[in-house]
Amino acid sequence: MTLLEIKQVSKSYKLAGKEKVPVLRNVNIKFESGEFVSILGESGSGKSTLMNIIGGMDSDYEGDVMIQGKTLRSMKEKEVDAYRKDKIGFIFQSFNLIPHLSVLENVMMAMQMTDTNKQERMQRAKGILTEVGLVDHMQKKPNQLSGGQKQRVAIARALSNDPDIILADEPTGSLDRDTSEQILELLDSIAKKGVLVITVTHSQRVADFGSRIVSVEDGSIIEDQRLKERYMAVKETNETKGKSLSLKASFKLAIKNMRLQSKRNLLVAIGGSIGIVSVLLMLSLGNGVKTYMNNEINSTLNPLLVDVVKSPEAVKGQQAGRLPNRQRGGEPFTEKDINKISGINNVDHVEKVITIKGKSNVVYHESNKDLQVLGTVTDSIKDKNIEKGSLPSDNEVLLTTSFAKSLSSDKTYKSLVGETISLFINQMDEQNQPVTVKAELVVSGVYDQGNTGPMNDANAYVSYSTLENAYSSQNLTLLPTQINAYANNQDQVESIKKAVDKAGFISSPTASIMKQVTTYVDMATYLLSGIAGISLLVSGIMILVVLYISVVERTREIGILRSIGARKKDIRRIFFSESALLGLLSGVIAVAAAWGISLGLNNLLVNTFGTELVQLTPGYMVFGIGVSTLISVIAGLLPSSKAAKLDPMESLRYE
Repeated sequence: MTLLEIKQVSKSYKLAGKEKVPVLRNVNIKFESGEFVSILGESGSGKSTLMNIIGGMDSDYEGDVMIQGKTLRSMKEKEVDAYRKDKIGFIFQSFNLIPHLSVLENVMMAMQMTDTNKQERMQRAKGILTEVGLVDHMQKKPNQLSGGQKQRVAIARALSNDPDIILADEPTGSLDRDTSEQILELLDSIAKKGVLVITVTHSQRVADFGSRIVSVEDGSIIEDQRLKERYMAVKETNETKGKSLSLKASFKLAIKNMRLQSKRNLLVAIGGSIGIVSVLLMLSLGNGVKTYMNNEINSTLNPLLVDVVKSPEAVKGQQAGRLPNRQRGGEPFTEKDINKISGINNVDHVEKVITIKGKSNVVYHESNKDLQVLGTVTDSIKDKNIEKGSLPSDNEVLLTTSFAKSLSSDKTYKSLVGETISLFINQMDEQNQPVTVKAELVVSGVYDQGNTGPMNDANAYVSYSTLENAYSSQNLTLLPTQINAYANNQDQVESIKKAVDKAGFISSPTASIMKQVTTYVDMATYLLSGIAGISLLVSGIMILVVLYISVVERTREIGILRSIGARKKDIRRIFFSESALLGLLSGVIAVAAAWGISLGLNNLLVNTFGTELVQLTPGYMVFGIGVSTLISVIAGLLPSSKAAKLDPMESLRYE
């Protein structure tokens, strides 16, 4: 049965870009399995071109090549790749072994693009190497072998996928006489198994060793001589199916390739990490500053609080004019208003708040001091800031440290806790007559509110009920000028604020101010990160250049891979994997460097300011590694595409 048929194949090329010179002239020939055929001819006779056409490496010809009745020209590109992988085994004069792979890995390379598992690949490769006499050299690199041993590795690799056709280009051209005899005997033993062996040679001695000689001269077959009958053994059918190079295998190849230029790749990764480090530090610093500001604000203001007023003047801190009972500071709330606010969804509870400014005074023994601001106790007053004593309950008052000192002295002010003071508030009744509200209050504690208090620098705090009872004793009605609504959790604060605004009230701008401040911090952080990120462009260009250099350096390797059946996407995947690994390495270096720098900076900040401002979170670390990898992958698209488009024949000839 005819295995391979060449029908009217012609090919020519332009000489010096002007004149077309024929290489093959209407070649017609048939080959059968079990033949050991030598295509004999001098250099330039077209014999090597014929081998490339048979092997699917050259598609620029006229005529047809029939493989078991199917024309090679009608095959799609991926089918031609599968044909080289499953049907053809190439043996090159210059061996074309991949230098950084071991003997075993070179033989297993073609099998990585089949559906066999790793154990099967390993077992078959070892079996073939044993067959060609290299079982003791499996872990050696090609540069550790002699010429004959290298050729045996090339033969073992050609046999790895159990091909139907072996194409050998000058298989003994660089070997001595004795080694040449051994190689020819090995090829003959392969033909005995039913494989079609075709050698391309200029040596009559080599040609005489086979079963058939096809002499080629000036692109034409001048003689087809049969020396002996072909071997009649029937080759077993190859049941393995081709597939793309797996992502895992491509990453393994990429790692091996990167090790060859480990110093260069490490320097590239370090250079690429600089931009990522800068971005991570800017983001971490912004996050730390924002967290610090929020913590400082939340230490005085409850994050669940939505404070509500009725008039814009109260929000601005202005007096609202004449009010019932001459209260100052804002339009008062009625019980109906309070019930409406209490009924808003997700409001846990509310508290009444009023601030009385001016014309209040406190008498303690011989001291009579004006009380500029009197406030009611809210959840914003923290126990941790009470120097001595506790928060006030009914008929008690909490004095600020500065006011307590004015009543007593700098040394004895804490002794006021437990003492009774007299509180006087000057008000006007409904008839516009002056009324003095008086209350005897026990000092519950001394409160250190610092420079800014939660109630507009109040001097003293009492519970709302205490103040309400004191007003009631003078037949006056106390109405709150502010309602503090507390959410069940912080996520519900915004929805409560919207409901408050919809109900016709005004929520305090405190939360909005906090949000604006954090927004400004975020804007500054992203701006600085963007400026720092410009260096990422430089690192991307650097990786692109390095990968282009790598493509040039490994052009012959690309040709070898294509000759054993690697598809364009397999080549693309190898370089894609390499770029991804470079980016990953760069990202890991960046995260490690940013972490180390953040530790040093935070140590300095703690010693200087007592706080850590650089907060490098796990999320930022993952972000840094991800961005670095993404940039590298994008930078690797062009080089990997260029590598995939290289012509297999030209790549193999590249020096």
